[in-house]
Amino acid sequence: MKLLVVDDEMNILELLFFNFKKEGYEVDTAANGEDALKLFSKNTYDLIVLDRMLPGMDGIEVLKKIRVLNAEMPVIMLTAKAEEADKLKGFDYGADDYVTKPFSIMELKARVRAMLKRNIKEEKKAEPNFEMDGMVIDYQNYKLFIDGEKIPLTLKEFELMKLLTKNQSKVFSRESILEKIWGYEYYGETRTVDVHIRTLRKKIGPYGKFIKTVHGVGYGFDTRESAD
Repeated sequence: MKLLVVDDEMNILELLFFNFKKEGYEVDTAANGEDALKLFSKNTYDLIVLDRMLPGMDGIEVLKKIRVLNAEMPVIMLTAKAEEADKLKGFDYGADDYVTKPFSIMELKARVRAMLKRNIKEEKKAEPNFEMDGMVIDYQNYKLFIDGEKIPLTLKEFELMKLLTKNQSKVFSRESILEKIWGYEYYGETRTVDVHIRTLRKKIGPYGKFIKTVHGVGYGFDTRESAD
């Protein structure tokens, strides 16, 4: 597994490099967005740890450019900004996870392990595709098509779509979705789910109406009636 770690604070960069190398990962580092994008264009990575506040091109701009090149690359953002609005902006542009500084290195390593584990395409029994009119979801290869066009989804967006469509008519609470998709308790930040649902609805266009909101409970996928 190969990681790209981007942070302008050298002490943090060295800390992450040392700890991830100790975990057995290959690690490239960059102290600014321009260098990070140069490395990204020349190498193949399994996950990126990206600082939100960078000199020159900030982390959000770097993330947006990464998403143009690769919609599925797992990205964990680091930030000194604890405000919810700032985190939600990161999720809006395709971040899969968010860790606020100062952070526990043990927690960050656990989140990296969990995300990499979910992203490994293991040999397993073929799962039948989900098909509805012009929408096809290839569960096995993590791809979604509408009218033959591939719709770029992040890993978390796809896992959320898979959870909902494989359990039609079942309603999941936000807390349950966080546990199933992110794999850990998210300290009450359930608006993370709302942001991903909103983005999914936009990306799948007319099929977004089937992602149903049950007020005060959570979300489900139901082709029998439109979402609120």
